Amino acid sequence: QVQLVESGGGLVQPGGSLRLSCAASRIFFSMYTAGWYRQAPGKQRELVAAMSSGGTTNYADSVKGRFTISRDNAKNTVYLQMNSLKPEDTAVYYCNAHSSWSSVDVWGKGTLVTVSS
Repeated sequence: QVQLVESGGGLVQPGGSLRLSCAASRIFFSMYTAGWYRQAPGKQRELVAAMSSGGTTNYADSVKGRFTISRDNAKNTVYLQMNSLKPEDTAVYYCNAHSSWSSVDVWGKGTLVTVSS
């Protein structure tokens, strides 16, 4: 079965860094748009960062300059490097693989990131 599994979440102090990983099974990220979304308590899920199969990236204004999405095709894994973390970054972060052409829209179960002193 197609599966995305996130890892790397946890508790970090403001100003700290974390790297989230999303490992894919039975699909290849090189064929899809990869995305990281997050949902904070009481808020809607929002796009944080995305990367097309061609390498084009897109970031939410709130994370530009602090977060970086990357892809390792050999490992079939997408990463989200998060630096200079703020308390407002606290959320459950979800990995996504999407293709409009093949109607693929796959989600991971999420990993919790808590930024607090």
